[in-house]
Amino acid sequence: MRHKKLAVFAIAISTFFFSSTGIAHDATIDSQNAEIVKTAHWDSMETIDLLIAEQGEKYFYRPSTLTFKKGQPYKLQITNKGRKKHYFTATKFFKSIATRKVQSEDGEIKAPYFTALEIMPKGGQLDLYFVPKESGNFDFICTIDDHEEKGMFGTIKVE
Repeated sequence: MRHKKLAVFAIAISTFFFSSTGIAHDATIDSQNAEIVKTAHWDSMETIDLLIAEQGEKYFYRPSTLTFKKGQPYKLQITNKGRKKHYFTATKFFKSIATRKVQSEDGEIKAPYFTALEIMPKGGQLDLYFVPKESGNFDFICTIDDHEEKGMFGTIKVE
């Protein structure tokens, strides 16, 4: 009986967590994103470089404003030249794009969307392949410790 109550509690907590955070799996969105990725013209993909680093007490993304066009395929090449690991967290943006993959020199990950990307220090790099689906402005930050307060934030504009 105790195990059954524990199992019911775990299911209730999981249901609450996933529904309140919007992380629940949606097969319709997955199939729409898969179609967008499949039909995108990757041969006309634009590469955008984003540098992450620190300089003294100042932490930054360069550029701090990224601009994309809805429907255009992109590779966002994120490189950490700093001495510390950093995150690229853009939850609302990640939900508004059709993600093809995230790739590093060691491999690639394919997923419907991400919540954050962690880039290792001293030249670590991740490449995000995606197609923006929605216009708007989205924030991105580093959620590690006090990095945002030290300047690690920016804006993504999708036209």
